[in-house]
Amino acid sequence: MFVDYVEIEVAAGAGGAGCVSFRTEKYVPKGGPDGGDGGRGGDVVAVADAGLKTLLDYRYRRRLRADNGQPGGGSLKTGRSGANADLRVPVGTLIKDMDSGNLLVDLDEPDRRVVVARGGRGGHGNTYYKSPTNQTPRKAQPGLPGEQFKLALELKLLADVGLVGQPNAGKSTILATISAARPKIADYPFTTLIPNLGMVRLRASKSCVMADIPGLIEGAAQGKGLGHQFLRHIQRTRLLVYIIDINDEDIVRTRRTLETELAEYDAGLVLRPALTVITKIDTRTESDLKAVSGQLPADYIYISAVAHRGLDKFLQALEGKLDQFGN
Repeated sequence: MFVDYVEIEVAAGAGGAGCVSFRTEKYVPKGGPDGGDGGRGGDVVAVADAGLKTLLDYRYRRRLRADNGQPGGGSLKTGRSGANADLRVPVGTLIKDMDSGNLLVDLDEPDRRVVVARGGRGGHGNTYYKSPTNQTPRKAQPGLPGEQFKLALELKLLADVGLVGQPNAGKSTILATISAARPKIADYPFTTLIPNLGMVRLRASKSCVMADIPGLIEGAAQGKGLGHQFLRHIQRTRLLVYIIDINDEDIVRTRRTLETELAEYDAGLVLRPALTVITKIDTRTESDLKAVSGQLPADYIYISAVAHRGLDKFLQALEGKLDQFGN
């Protein structure tokens, strides 16, 4: 199951209490204080794990707690520190403090580790209070509590290219044809229920990551259909590819509708480099294709993933666009 948003509670460990103790060795009848400090509480550490693709683990595990520090002991023994708790999430996860709304960290690099809740400091033992005027202190500090937060985890997929289109436009077929990804493909709308990622080889020494986003319908930015749930993933892509079926009744209007839905969700999306690809050209005759192409802008690319027509031109166009910003 693909889960890209969860809310959880995290709690770092409390520090251990300091110890009140005095030396009682033989031949040292009036030994001084030797109480050790308590151990530090464990931290909650967010970790970007490249092996994870979903936040499913935290859909049912809504609380994460680090271990408390152990109390100090006699003979100046410091208590053991509490073990950290790792909050392992997919690369591309944003972590926000729900109370303040602040973004705490954007884990956009594999293996990045960031402390999101710090453990409490251990309390001082009575040795800490020893002084010339107080040689037998009988007090120690309790440990300090660890930080606690309510966090929102929001996954935004990291991809170079995002395929955007209406349901059943052929996005999944394109991804399956030019990459090793195997999204679900069928002849009915909304077969893509989750975003799919694939590695696309542009040439021998160059490749890019492509994301297939569930189909958008008019009103998606207001919550209609399924695609609105995954519009956040488009925000990570550097290049948008609008996919439109050649059998669409009004290709220009559909292109405009897709752009409008993205703009209503995030105005910056329509400012990104984009390509427009007309798919399923194998379903039309050559004369039909010429008639359609004569009515559309010259920069539209025509392909058939099933018949492997126009794919080389499509990949060259992808490479050219990505090269413009140093891919």
